[in-house]
Amino acid sequence: MLRFIITATFVVLFLILSMPLMLIEWIIGKFNPGLKDRSSLAIVNWAFRMVARLSGVKQTIIGEERVPKDEPVLYIGNHQSYFDIVLTYIRVPRPTGYVAKKVMRRIPLLNVWMIFLKCQFLDRDNLKEGLKTILSCIELVKSGTSICIFPEGTRNPTPDTFMEFHEGSFKIAQKSGCAIVPICINNTAEIFENHHPKLKKAHVVIEYGEPFYIKDLPKEQQRAVGAYTSALIHSMYEKNKELL
Repeated sequence: MLRFIITATFVVLFLILSMPLMLIEWIIGKFNPGLKDRSSLAIVNWAFRMVARLSGVKQTIIGEERVPKDEPVLYIGNHQSYFDIVLTYIRVPRPTGYVAKKVMRRIPLLNVWMIFLKCQFLDRDNLKEGLKTILSCIELVKSGTSICIFPEGTRNPTPDTFMEFHEGSFKIAQKSGCAIVPICINNTAEIFENHHPKLKKAHVVIEYGEPFYIKDLPKEQQRAVGAYTSALIHSMYEKNKELL
C-alpha cells in the first residue's frame, strides 16, 4: 500500500507543479510547434519513468531496435493495464499520440498533457464521433506523428486471453500508408489491476514485432488485418510467458 501512496503522490505533485511548464509549452507551441512536441515528450517521458521506478517494475524489452525512428508508425498492442501506456510511452522515439477513452479528457491537468502529446479521445458509443477520431489519427500520421492504439477497445481483465481486435483501428495504417508495429505486453496487470489498490513489484516483458505494411500482405490478410495482427501478438505473448 505504501508503494501506491508514494506513486500516487508523485503523480499528483507532478500534475500540480508542472502547471508553469504547461504555460511555457503552450507559448513554445505558438512559435515552434515541433520544439513543443519534442519538449512535451521529454517531460512526460521523465514523469512516466519515475512512475515505473517508484512502482518497482522490472522490464525485459525485446526487439526495440525494430521500431522505425525516421517515420511515423501505428503501434498496435494488447491491453491489460494502465501501465501498458506508461511502460510503452517511455520508449517511443518520436512524438506519439495515444488513443484514449473519452472520459480521460475530463481529468484536470492530465488532459492538458494528453492534448499537448496529441492524444486522441475515442467515444466508443458514438460511431460518428469514433470515425472522426480515426480520421484525426490518419491526419496526424500523415503529418509525422505516430499513433498507438489498443484495438481490443478496453483493458482485458481475463488473464492469458485476447479480445477481438477491432478492424476499424487499422484504417489509420491503411489510409495513411504507415507501417504497423505490433507490441506484445506480458504481465502489466500484475502491477496494479490484479490486486488494486495495492501496487506490487512485477516483471513485465514487452516485445516489439517486425513492422509491416498492410499493402504488402496477401489479400485475405488485408481483409482481416486485425485477426492477423492479433495472432502475431498472441504468438509472442505465449513465447514470452516463459521469461516471467
